[in-house]
Amino acid sequence: MVYHSEVIGSLLRPPYLHQARQQLEEGAISAAEFKAIEDRAVDEAIALQEEAGIEVITDGEQRRYAFFGHLIEALDGFDKYGGWAIPFRDESGEELVMRRPVVVDRLRWRRNMCSEEWVYLRARKKHAGKVTMISAQQAAAYYDPEKSKGAYPTLDAYLADIVDISRREVEELIRLGCTYIQIDAPQYAALLDPQIREGYRQRGNDPEKLIDRCIELDNAIIDGHPGITFGIHICRGNNQSKFYASGDYGPIARIFQKTHFQRFLLEYDDERSGGFEPLRYMPEDRFVVLGLVTTKKPRLESRDELRRRIEEATRYIPLERLALSPQCGFASTIEGNRLSLEDQRRKLELVASVAREVWG
Repeated sequence: MVYHSEVIGSLLRPPYLHQARQQLEEGAISAAEFKAIEDRAVDEAIALQEEAGIEVITDGEQRRYAFFGHLIEALDGFDKYGGWAIPFRDESGEELVMRRPVVVDRLRWRRNMCSEEWVYLRARKKHAGKVTMISAQQAAAYYDPEKSKGAYPTLDAYLADIVDISRREVEELIRLGCTYIQIDAPQYAALLDPQIREGYRQRGNDPEKLIDRCIELDNAIIDGHPGITFGIHICRGNNQSKFYASGDYGPIARIFQKTHFQRFLLEYDDERSGGFEPLRYMPEDRFVVLGLVTTKKPRLESRDELRRRIEEATRYIPLERLALSPQCGFASTIEGNRLSLEDQRRKLELVASVAREVWG
């Protein structure tokens, strides 16, 4: 089946879900009571996407505190907010510092990362669905040479466990009937940004070797599953309408050829993303989902603007191998981007309706 419209993953959390999560943390409601509220939020997220006409939907990541929450909350061994900070910014220069998790003990399996999300979505969706997971190299950001060395003497030892756990999760999702799994890999954005690349060099890390390691880790997780669609999402950071990287896909374009993903979901909503020229490196059996609709700002793109940019992309890849989506999730963390629920609905409807116009 060919799909020409989809979401990336997260949707804005409704206010009642925020309130319920706080009540759970304070002990005011039980875990079972919270679960019923969480289910309601997922039901509404599914309905929103299907009513908008989106062809491939998610559960909106309503059960996660962040896009990587499935990893942190399913495994023992992480300090949730004890890792090094990463700055996000917007065009005005306003900054936001986000504390990352850090691994401080050997990882121990507590529960499946995504199975609950998928089984619930599977039972309620009418359209095609997918599950999102983070890449192993994104999880590498949660290793600190000092804080983590008591658990894992080397980064490679930690990543070996991450790959094993992630591959186990993929196999369980497939057993449960999931045929589309998306890997979120924002770490590639650091490897396309000229300033961040230079920072790697100054710390003694070769960006080109890091790209090769990313590719190796990604393939180790997804290989050996015929008939399953694997997508990779690459954006330049997304936290409360702020970003952390800029640059076109040229420096990392070999991932199009050397990774084994069938779908590439790429951020293309503003000038920070560069042009479509790197798409000329895309093999003929790969599909590109153009993230042309921003989730960071409430401004609604025009239909003519989207159609024109899709046409520009066809200079490098045929129309039949293109699709349309937002450039990232609407809420990579529970705080969400600076849009209203109504803004989100209008953007989803725009994605679906333009896709119908262009691809039928």
